[in-house]
Amino acid sequence: MSVTERRASAVSAALAEDRLGVPSVMFFVISAAAPLTVIGGSVTAAYAATGVTGVPLAYLLIGAILGLFAVGYVTMARYVVNAGAFYAYTARGLGRPVGVATAWVALLAYNPLQLGLYGMIGAAGQPLIDDWFGFAPPWWVIGLVAWALTGVLGLMRVDVNGKVLAVLLLTEIAIVVVFDIADLINPAASGYSLDVFAPSSLFVPGVGAVIAICMASFAGFESSVVFSEETKDPRRTVPIATYVALAVISGLYAVSSWAMTVPIGSDKIAEASRQQSSALLFNLAGQHLGATLATIGSLLFVTSLFAALIAFHNTISRYIFALGRERVLPEAFGRTSPRTGAPINGSLTQSVIALATIVIYAVLGLDPVVQLFFTVGSFGGLGLLILLAATSISVLVFFAKNHHEENAWRARIAPGVSSVLLIVVIALVIANFDVVLGVAPDSPLRWIMPFVYVVAVGLGVIWGLALRANRPQVYANIGRGAQSALGGTE
Repeated sequence: MSVTERRASAVSAALAEDRLGVPSVMFFVISAAAPLTVIGGSVTAAYAATGVTGVPLAYLLIGAILGLFAVGYVTMARYVVNAGAFYAYTARGLGRPVGVATAWVALLAYNPLQLGLYGMIGAAGQPLIDDWFGFAPPWWVIGLVAWALTGVLGLMRVDVNGKVLAVLLLTEIAIVVVFDIADLINPAASGYSLDVFAPSSLFVPGVGAVIAICMASFAGFESSVVFSEETKDPRRTVPIATYVALAVISGLYAVSSWAMTVPIGSDKIAEASRQQSSALLFNLAGQHLGATLATIGSLLFVTSLFAALIAFHNTISRYIFALGRERVLPEAFGRTSPRTGAPINGSLTQSVIALATIVIYAVLGLDPVVQLFFTVGSFGGLGLLILLAATSISVLVFFAKNHHEENAWRARIAPGVSSVLLIVVIALVIANFDVVLGVAPDSPLRWIMPFVYVVAVGLGVIWGLALRANRPQVYANIGRGAQSALGGTE
């Protein structure tokens, strides 16, 4: 390939630069976490499934663990700017075969996290449409509408997606704050209590299940690095967006999960969650604020899911793009639209996978909430945990090998402590995976799902070694990002 051809190839394999500032990246990160969806769904699920009242403390604890993880994570972003994020980090830290294995796990984890949202948005949209028009279409019809809108936005400029998310997210957070205030000014007869923040309320039998359920609520917080190639100043934008988004998410979850106990009483929150499930948040709003605001909240619950769909679609399409650009996947995936800079083939691939999933679940008559949102989403959440732990270890090894001028806190202490804590969390999740999935303790599903990741890691390592033996040029470029399109090696 000539120098001219190589440069032309590099242009078609590059994401649009200088499109995103700190606010836009934050909108992607927080939207993927879907605050209203978490507060309306995951919080009540944690109370109902475990009976443990220390859910607010669990959110603060997980936020602290992920804050430690973020220290090394964003520090390494100064040296590795790559839309592949976890894949690139592990390739540079633990070796290219492990990097390829991480890519397989990332695709396995992120896809279910997004696909599950189509089931929930369909189910959540049905009662609203029924109230407004007197009939409820099948959930998959609503899912297909969301799918079409998400697919179209995925082909547009990334900053256009960021603006859409800004509107959706700000209204979503505003209604959460209104609901929280209404709860807090209407305490139960027992009055206000902070006992849900006491360690004794969390560290009881069932703590592992609480941690497992709450951990999934943070899915997407790490996506800031995925957009690093498209930011205006990666060294500044990525760290600020990551820390601020994590603080907002963990703080909002903790306060909201506590506020929900105030009008009910912490001793009755578990039973109320079991009886009312995700409707609890909106039932409380109806009591305190009236039916109109409760309906608005239900509508924003749907838009919260849609915002998360947009954020995850953009994240997954960039992972596919990064792997195609470095030819770990077919090269066709590593191309962007000349007009919008969007990873066009990665986006279309994600849309095809989502369409196939909606059709299969519709044809087979499977439950969109239990069997798609919770079961499939829980599988994705476990994969995300594996990615976080592997990346934290990779950061530790990367700085140990390369001796960059970073202080001990960023390069060794924070990554080391977070690695240990994340491994403990993974052990807790696997030990309580039956509760997370909502299946019997002897269900084979609780072991089959984690084992799928073991298989993915094994196949990924084998593929990486095969690339080393048969395609050394491709192998040498693993984890190099945009530089790989220019050819040559480091």
